[in-house]
Amino acid sequence: MELPRFFKGWAKPGPIPPGSQIDPPILPEAGESLDAISGFFRIFQYQDGHRFSTDDLLVAWYGTQACPSASRVLDLGSGIGSVGMVAAWRLPGAQFVTVEAQDISVRLARKSAEYNGLSVRYDIRQGDFRDPGVLAPEEKFDLVLGSPPYFPLETGILGDHPQKVACRFEVRGSIQNYCELASRHLEHGGVFATIFPLAQLERVNQAARDAGLLIIRSRDILFREGELPLLGVFLMMKSEHLPEKFQSLHFKEPPLCIRLRNGEVHPEYSTVKLSIGFPP
Repeated sequence: MELPRFFKGWAKPGPIPPGSQIDPPILPEAGESLDAISGFFRIFQYQDGHRFSTDDLLVAWYGTQACPSASRVLDLGSGIGSVGMVAAWRLPGAQFVTVEAQDISVRLARKSAEYNGLSVRYDIRQGDFRDPGVLAPEEKFDLVLGSPPYFPLETGILGDHPQKVACRFEVRGSIQNYCELASRHLEHGGVFATIFPLAQLERVNQAARDAGLLIIRSRDILFREGELPLLGVFLMMKSEHLPEKFQSLHFKEPPLCIRLRNGEVHPEYSTVKLSIGFPP
């Protein structure tokens, strides 16, 4: 079956996933949906569970643009695989290791990897990335990606689905743990990309310092023109991998705006979406 190349006037880039071509095709089961993510790539999600978000897309975009030559990529707390899938679409030559604790999310991630033809370069591991043995000490990566939960367990209403709870609240790790693991497994000159609420900026700064990381670049995210930024994306490298003059440098980019005041997608974010295989 030949898939249409155009969607609402936009020419879809990238490879055709094998999961759409085999007979019988790989299809969603009861309670699941199969949704577009990058180009022709698709992702399996639970209809009532955690679904991929703008936050995930921003982490994948920010990390891959900072390290376009990455050959080995680690996705921490990978969930259903949305961050890794976008990064894999952007980095077609890279090998991936993803780590996720929830079996229901791992099952969907493996299904999506098979659909998109990524299984040969994807190692999806089930486990808590803080546990010894999930990642061997000698495993190093050019790029580490992480979209951590934002809130301590006691700070809000947990929700009605286990996926949603673990994605929003620090059930199995905090920004501190993400920075520690990233620092431990970064290859020489490697980059860690993450996202976090600006209201908790000091937690990001402290986590980076404690892990021996430097925030070399960051960008605030505005969800609507005229509003205050709520999130920030951050690029970090190991302090010991950088010359002395970098120890006090931090390039703060102009904010990225998602939507204009009238609700339309901001022109710059449209180009970001195009770069990760999304219609503008």
